[in-house]
Amino acid sequence: MSDIRFPVPVRLRLASAEERVVANSWEALECLRDRWPEGARGRTYRAACRVCRDALDGWRQPDEARRAFVKAARRAGLLEDMAWFPRHTT
Repeated sequence: MSDIRFPVPVRLRLASAEERVVANSWEALECLRDRWPEGARGRTYRAACRVCRDALDGWRQPDEARRAFVKAARRAGLLEDMAWFPRHTT
C-alpha cells in the first residue's frame, strides 16, 4: 500500500464551520468515512471512495484520487476555497 501526497491539498469546510485540510488519499478516505454528510453519499461519494482506495493500492495516481475527492466535495458543498483548486490547462 502506498500513499503519496496530493499535488495540492484540498481544504474543506465541514459541519459547525470546522476546517479540514486533506493532503493524501488516506486522509481523504478517513474524511469520506467519518466526516461526510449522510445526505451527500451518492454516486460521486462512492466513486471518490473507490478511486482513493485504488490510489492507496497503487492502481491510480494521486492526482486522480484528488480529482475524484474534489468532485465529491463540490457535490456535497464542502469546498472551502476555490483558490485551492488549480485550473486544468491543456
